[in-house]
Amino acid sequence: MSLYGNLIYYRERQLSLIDKNRRVLPFEWGLDFLGLSTGNTPLQQLKNFSRQSLRDSKQFFAVGRIRNVSVKGKCLTFSSPLPTSCEFNDRVTTKLFLAKTGSTAVIVIPQWNADRQSHNSLCHVLQRLGITSVRFSLPYHDDRRPPMMKRADYMVSPNLGRTIHAIRQAVMETLQLSAWLRHEGYKKISIVGTSLGSCVAYLAFIHDPHITCGVFNHVSSQFADVVWRGLSTRHVWRGLEGRITLRDLRDCWAPISPINYIHSLVGDSRPHRLITAKYDLSFPNDLTETVFQEYKNHGLKYDRVNLPCGHYTTATFPFKFLDGWHICSYLYRLLR
Repeated sequence: MSLYGNLIYYRERQLSLIDKNRRVLPFEWGLDFLGLSTGNTPLQQLKNFSRQSLRDSKQFFAVGRIRNVSVKGKCLTFSSPLPTSCEFNDRVTTKLFLAKTGSTAVIVIPQWNADRQSHNSLCHVLQRLGITSVRFSLPYHDDRRPPMMKRADYMVSPNLGRTIHAIRQAVMETLQLSAWLRHEGYKKISIVGTSLGSCVAYLAFIHDPHITCGVFNHVSSQFADVVWRGLSTRHVWRGLEGRITLRDLRDCWAPISPINYIHSLVGDSRPHRLITAKYDLSFPNDLTETVFQEYKNHGLKYDRVNLPCGHYTTATFPFKFLDGWHICSYLYRLLR
């Protein structure tokens, strides 16, 4: 490893320690979040549910008509198509950055535990480029976070069913947002997702042919492996440790793992850019390379950018500007 690489790794680990409020939640099967009955075989029930959901993913992520839409100033809200028992979480919140002219729009999905200001600068740049952007708040984030919580712990946790439900909820809400934009007259709609938001954006891209292009900022294969091995999810792994094997976790979380959907892009010519980080400890490089090998196995075209930084350092100077350039220039070229 070069001196530069070691410095980035050191910086990654330091940045990962800034948050002192991470909690290790208890392991739970979470069958109730999936409408399954509690019984003597929770693992098998969850595997069967996930197997069927993956087999019929169009139905799994299917959405009806968007409901209770409200636009007040720069804020767009609507009712979640997949409600929970948490009223705060069931009202979807987004922030609008309307361009003065044009019929192009981008749905921007930030990372896990992003604060309210995260990605606003990106949206402002896109707005100045003549592209409307909608900054989406993930489930359990921003105004959707229960008041007793300091972090969006329910989005990814050792509660297996709730994690599936939260990702599914986010994807379905994104699909409804895409449909709303089309109804409002936008002709070209793109999507940008970062980290966990990249996973959500990718699943939405796969299941919505009306999304014309996408940028996926940080890329990985199996959802379970990222949680099991990633620097950002050490506290989640501690809740899983000793309660389930990695192989079983992969089976349980198969419907929310991007690699299981790559084959569906065969014959799909929509352009998309995959941005990776060379020194990523949260999305380990071997998991990232598995994605590109799967693309090659299916003969799929892809556009890749490999940043000379890590997961956390992508959001620091100067890498955040380099990352922003690769996102904005790509979308401007395709949408304008």
